[in-house]
Amino acid sequence: MNAARFFERLAAQPGHVVAIDAGPLACLDYATLCRSVARLADELRGRRVRVLVTQLDNGAAWVVADLAALLADVVHVPLPSFFTRAQCEHARRATGADAQLRPAHADDNFAAMSAISVAGSALVLETLVAPPMALPAGTAKITFTSGTTGQPKGVCLSAAAMLTVAEGLAQALAPLAIARHLCVLPLPVLLENIAGLYAPLLAAATAIVLPGAQVGLIGSSRFDPASLQRAVDAAQAHSVIVLPQMLRLWAGWRALAHRTALAEPLKLVAVGGAHVGAAALAQARAAGLPAYEGYGLSEGASVQALNLPGRDRPGSVGRPLPHARLRVSADGELEIGGALMLGYVGEPPNEAANEPVDTPRAWWPTGDLGHIDADGFVHVSGRRKNVLITGYGRNVSPEWVEAALQAQPAIAHAVVGGDGEDALWAVLWPSSLAAVSAGSMDAALAAAVKRANADLPDYAHVGAWLQATLPFTADSGLATANGRPQRAAVLAHAQQLRAQRSAASAAPTFPGVRRAPFDLDTTSSRQP
Repeated sequence: MNAARFFERLAAQPGHVVAIDAGPLACLDYATLCRSVARLADELRGRRVRVLVTQLDNGAAWVVADLAALLADVVHVPLPSFFTRAQCEHARRATGADAQLRPAHADDNFAAMSAISVAGSALVLETLVAPPMALPAGTAKITFTSGTTGQPKGVCLSAAAMLTVAEGLAQALAPLAIARHLCVLPLPVLLENIAGLYAPLLAAATAIVLPGAQVGLIGSSRFDPASLQRAVDAAQAHSVIVLPQMLRLWAGWRALAHRTALAEPLKLVAVGGAHVGAAALAQARAAGLPAYEGYGLSEGASVQALNLPGRDRPGSVGRPLPHARLRVSADGELEIGGALMLGYVGEPPNEAANEPVDTPRAWWPTGDLGHIDADGFVHVSGRRKNVLITGYGRNVSPEWVEAALQAQPAIAHAVVGGDGEDALWAVLWPSSLAAVSAGSMDAALAAAVKRANADLPDYAHVGAWLQATLPFTADSGLATANGRPQRAAVLAHAQQLRAQRSAASAAPTFPGVRRAPFDLDTTSSRQP
C-alpha cells in the first residue's frame, strides 16, 4: 500500500466516526482529521520543509503532524519526549532536519519560528539551519531506535513498507472487531505508530491518544499499572500494546487487587519488544488480561508475527502476519523479507529493500536465533551475539534464563552472565511485588531464583546473583530508553559490586547485594 491509497482509504471512512479521541483536549472524526491533515500538509509544502522533527507527547497534534508529513512527502523524524537534549541534537544533525514542530515555550523568539495551532494545541514551527543529508530515496520516516549504546540509530522507512505492515495487521485483527484502541506506548515508538495508529485507521476504528502520564507512563522508566487500568476502564478500550515489563507489573497489580475476572471489553493485550515467555503470559491471563505475544523489529517496519485468540501458542511469538515473510537460515538465524527498511542514517542504502522477493538478497538477518515449528509458529530463543558458552561447553541463550527469572513476581529485571564460567549468575532488580513478600528483600529474591531454577535444566541454573544498586533505566545507564538492558553496562556494574564485596569480605557474592533505595513502580519503556 502506498501513501495515496492510504489517504483514499481515510477519506472513504464514515466521516462522522471518531478517528482520534484525545480526551477533553480534542476529538476528531474522520472528516475533520482529513481536513486538519490537509491544512498542515499545505503549510509544510508552503514552507518547503524537507525533514520535519517533532517531539510531542501523545495527542491529536502528534497524529495530525505525522499524517501531514506523510501527505506532503516530508520526511518525519518523531522523537520520544524522553530523549535527552544531546540525543535530539544528534538526530537533527544526522538527518539534516530543516524544521521542528514542538510545544510553544514562554521564551520563544519568533524571528525563526511561527506560532501554529494543530488539533487545538499551541505549537511552534521552527526553522532549523542544517545542511541537507543524503537519505535513501523514498524515505518517509526515520525512527530512532535506542540500540545498545547511548547514541540512537536512525532507521529509514518508506511509506509503502509502513503501510503494508499496517494493512497486514488490520487484516489479521479484523475477526476481533476492535473498534477502540488505546495508545499506551509513546507514538514515536514505531510499534505504536504502526499497530496502534495506522492499523486502526485502516480499520475505521478509533485511536485513543492520551498523554503518557494518563496511561501510567512517567518519563522513560516509570510505569504505574493503576493509572493504566483506570485509562483502560475509562476508554472502554478493546486493545492495547504494552511491553513485557509493563505486562508483568499490570498483572501483578491486578492480582493484588483481586481483579482476576476478564477485563472486558478488552479483547487483546499485545505484548512485544522483548521476550515474554509462557509463564508471564499465563500469569497475565490468570489476572484477566488477554495477553498475546508478538515479534517485530524496526528494520522490518515493526510487527512480523503475532499470536491471536484462536491462533495462539504460548512460548512462541505467533505465526507470520499476512504481509510478513520469515525463514530460518542454515545456522539458525531468523530472516525476514518483504517490508524492509531502506537503510540506516549515514550508512549505505539497504539493497535488499529493492530486491525482488524471490531472490536470495531480499532477506534481512534479524540477529535473532529461533525456529519455525510444524504449525508455522515462530519461536525466538535469543540474540545471536548474546549466546553464553558455559565452562562445561553448553550454549545458553541468556534471554531464556532471564525470562524464567522475570516470570517470578519478585523480579522486575534480570541480566544473566557466566560466559566461560562454571555456573551462570544474574544481576537482579526487584519489582514492587517483592516489597510485599514475607521476610527480607534478599529472601524474596533468593526464593524467586530458586523457583526459576526449578523450571530450568541444571546447566542453565543461576548459581549466584547480585542485586543491582541502580535501577534498569536510561537515566542510570543500565538500559536503553526503550527498556532493553545495556548488557555491557549491567555486567560492568556487576563487576563493580563483586569487587566491592570481595574487598569487604572473602565471602562469595551469593545471595545478593543491595544498599540503595528503589522505586516500586520502576519499569522501562521500549520500541522493537
